[in-house]
Amino acid sequence: MPPPLRHGRYIPAMTGALSAATIAQAPKVLLHDHLDGGLRPQTVIDLAESAGYRNLPCQDAADLARWFSEAAYSGSLERYLETFQHTVGVTQSAEALARVSRECAEDLAADGVVYAEVRFAPELHVEQGLSLRQVVDAVLDGFDQGTTGSIGDGRWIRIGVLLTAMRTATHSKEIAELAVEYRDRGVVGFDIAGAEAGFPPTRHLDAFEYLRRENAHFTIHAGEAFGLPSIWEAIQWCGADRLGHGVRIVDDIDMSDPHEPQLGRLAAYVRDRRIPLELCPSSNVQTGAAASIADHPIGLLRRLNFRVTLNTDNRLMSGTSMSREMELCCEAFGWTLDDLQWLTVNAMKSAFIPFNERLDIINTRIKPAYAALKEAESATTKE
Repeated sequence: MPPPLRHGRYIPAMTGALSAATIAQAPKVLLHDHLDGGLRPQTVIDLAESAGYRNLPCQDAADLARWFSEAAYSGSLERYLETFQHTVGVTQSAEALARVSRECAEDLAADGVVYAEVRFAPELHVEQGLSLRQVVDAVLDGFDQGTTGSIGDGRWIRIGVLLTAMRTATHSKEIAELAVEYRDRGVVGFDIAGAEAGFPPTRHLDAFEYLRRENAHFTIHAGEAFGLPSIWEAIQWCGADRLGHGVRIVDDIDMSDPHEPQLGRLAAYVRDRRIPLELCPSSNVQTGAAASIADHPIGLLRRLNFRVTLNTDNRLMSGTSMSREMELCCEAFGWTLDDLQWLTVNAMKSAFIPFNERLDIINTRIKPAYAALKEAESATTKE
């Protein structure tokens, strides 16, 4: 039986939390990770020097990592997004894009990620003359290098790319066409991102209609800084396959009786249709979508069996990794290896690659590794 609810969240189990070493070994699947939000601090400094970028707040890697985290911890999505001016500012060349993509693959593989979908907005990297296609080519080249090197070192990983359009701009149809053009070369889907309030997803309806005609996959940032109307539009008007964040779906759940939560019609539709939620706890706390990890709706949504997935969003800004997000949630909600496997399989089921490939990763990478971890944990408990 799952632990009872109190005020809409789990009461942590009284047993000890999983060890960091166990979590580090667990295979992970990541669906919501921004390339420009995951740079290594030293790489930001190196690229700034190479590009002549003079606007960094400091020049020491540890200090810069601290600055990004503190600046992002603002309680505002708009202020959180301001930190990206630096990571975007230093990635305006093909060489820089290839480097950060390669390092992204290496870092995810080192964290135990076996499948990731990493997103970025090509339109943000053309300030110094690159074309949109040159941007995409550079990123794909970098991921090829990073995955090949990681697999050669014994850390298997596969990465798919999501092309993002900025919801505050007017290039979404062009980026959608680019996603379709590159879908047999490593791009697996499309996304829109940026400030939600005042920029509803329906402003980009032509892009979504085009993608549906082309049988292409897409997710939409919705229900993070803005509430239920954003989620409703993303699903019912735009036809999103997944919801980027979607955390505000909790606003449609009546918790008057914490033991018998009542789902509104939109929440029930999202759960019944198994629409995946790309939840990012640490990031949501930073932007004010949740007061703390313990108060994050992921605990409630997992108990209610929504199609929950766990994600990093922006590893640099949140100072996080998939292992850390798992650790925080295990501590807050008393999650076990069974919970982590459930989340990981959820994410793999929801990926934008073909069914047979998803199934292969589940059966050959995820389930055997979790079975081994459970056996080791059981043996340790008996001792």
